[in-house]
Amino acid sequence: MPTPTAPTEPAGRDTAEGPRAHAALLLLSAASGAADAFVFLCVGQVFAGVMTGNLVLLGASAAGAGEEGVAPRAVTALLSYGCGVAWGAVAGERRWGRLPVMLLTEVALLTAGAVLWACGLITSGADRLGLLVVMGLAMGIQGRVRAVPTNYFTGTLTSLVGRLALRSWRRGDGWVAGRLSAVVAGAALAALTVRLWPASGAVAAAGAAAAALLVEAAGRRAVP
Repeated sequence: MPTPTAPTEPAGRDTAEGPRAHAALLLLSAASGAADAFVFLCVGQVFAGVMTGNLVLLGASAAGAGEEGVAPRAVTALLSYGCGVAWGAVAGERRWGRLPVMLLTEVALLTAGAVLWACGLITSGADRLGLLVVMGLAMGIQGRVRAVPTNYFTGTLTSLVGRLALRSWRRGDGWVAGRLSAVVAGAALAALTVRLWPASGAVAAAGAAAAALLVEAAGRRAVP
């Protein structure tokens, strides 16, 4: 008798269906860009959701290159992101942990990070590591919300450009390009906020994720 295997796909639907779902994915992509920009600029030259970048930074640090002290921050980001993914994987197997609850948890974490930063409570290196844990957990959970990527985009860009080169543009690829643009827009908004209103640097990420949660909730209420 074959041994059953646990599902590996995220808790949400495998594909986005309809404008509401696509809009939620755009907002989550913007949240990802905003979170990474804020963490990189304010917390310590690492990323909350781009683990490839953190692995590269960790390797460079191991070779004695790069900014001093980046290795502990990269390791913290990797571990916290992994814990967020693990929680999302377990939650996705339970009825209480389906997509709305996962998104709500992400929003709560990002909001907590924004409040801690805005209130000036992040004053030491240890505090920054703690804030990095909060942001990394949120991005890890987001990575499990849907099979459609909203916080890692190398594969998305590769597939999109490949189809464009082969003239095999698919229905829905406009939304894919939109998610790539949303990452840039979210990062730009966070960077502008950090520049003009430094205490509000993490608000953009929390706001975009909260908007995605509202769009998802509205879409579920609309389903008969």
